Amino acid sequence: MSRLRPMRLADVPAVMVLEEELFAPDTWTAAMYREELAQTGTRHYLVAEDADAVVGYAGLIAYADEAHVATIGVTGSRQGEGIGAQLLDALLAEADRRRSPVVLLEVRADNELAQGLYRRRGFAEIGRRPRYYQPSGTDAVVMERVRA
Repeated sequence: MSRLRPMRLADVPAVMVLEEELFAPDTWTAAMYREELAQTGTRHYLVAEDADAVVGYAGLIAYADEAHVATIGVTGSRQGEGIGAQLLDALLAEADRRRSPVVLLEVRADNELAQGLYRRRGFAEIGRRPRYYQPSGTDAVVMERVRA
């Protein structure tokens, strides 16, 4: 299993390689990640590392009334090993630590594997956002986890 640690500015180039691999053409930019990492009060970003290589990453945006899973990605060659679940569990633990009553996320409508992981962690579909991912125009499924 990979080791999780906080994402640092020095990780952004490695994260951008994964971002291109996984999410092109709908990628975040390096500037977006730098901006997210600067907002330490409401952001919680992690990387999954194996032999000093970044093999996955994830981010949480947490406010007093709700939290949002901003991103989760695992390099294709390591998918299916539980790294995504490990990252998601760490984000959910942080949301719980911050006492966020609701955790929301958007996931590509065509990403059935990720939707299954989210359902297994207590998320349910609450809506759709047409053409949410740009520039591809792919729809997003909006999912929510309500803490018991």
